[in-house]
Amino acid sequence: MGRTMGAARKAVYAATAVCALLLAGCGGKAGSGAAHASASSPGGRSGGSHAAPADDTRTLPGVGPRLTAQVPATARQALVVYGANPDHSKSTVTLFTRSGGVWHRGPSWPSHNAIHGWTLQHHEGDLKSPIGVFTLHDAGGLLPDPGSRLPYHQSTAFTTPASWPKSYHHDFDYVIAIDYNRVVGTSPSDPTRPLGQSRGGGIWIHLDHGVGTSACVTVSKDALRYLLNTLQPSAHPVVVMGDTAHLAA
Repeated sequence: MGRTMGAARKAVYAATAVCALLLAGCGGKAGSGAAHASASSPGGRSGGSHAAPADDTRTLPGVGPRLTAQVPATARQALVVYGANPDHSKSTVTLFTRSGGVWHRGPSWPSHNAIHGWTLQHHEGDLKSPIGVFTLHDAGGLLPDPGSRLPYHQSTAFTTPASWPKSYHHDFDYVIAIDYNRVVGTSPSDPTRPLGQSRGGGIWIHLDHGVGTSACVTVSKDALRYLLNTLQPSAHPVVVMGDTAHLAA
């Protein structure tokens, strides 16, 4: 069992390292386009031991005052990633829509974040996801546009290396770029990092392969298609992400 787990962990490390270096899509640190990056508040509905939030609230359930203040007043769609633990890769993603000053809870999906959990001081290669509030502007993938409302960039640049485990081969069929040390308005595969390489980048929402990532957030294919069909520029969508303890701080 130990040898099997060790092999699996090596596969994760190898794949995520290649992902960050070759595809610029599964690793990184703070960056441009972020609504803000900082601590936030706990709580939230993640299907585990976390209490389900009220359906309709003036603030995002489980998100404390620090990150609440960083959600743009113009945002009418918010994807909240509730990490189960600061050091774990399991999380839950919930979509909220705001109207009349009230956030209405939408669907939730199981997800994964970075294999080493979360951080407020993210840097290249730390295998942690950044805590913060980030805008969402661009999408893309290896497959044709499934009806994305966000600008969609189809490209072979999203092809995963043949050497990756088979379960990873469809990771980038569809992706949504998290605006974190990237140039907004370009393909998620654009490797440009305005704040420098050491700050990381290429952090996406992409398809789940059953284990943690190097920094990205993952959901099922059906969930990602739903998000692509639902998130729209006119609603100024954001992602609020972190473990529940930091989200609630």
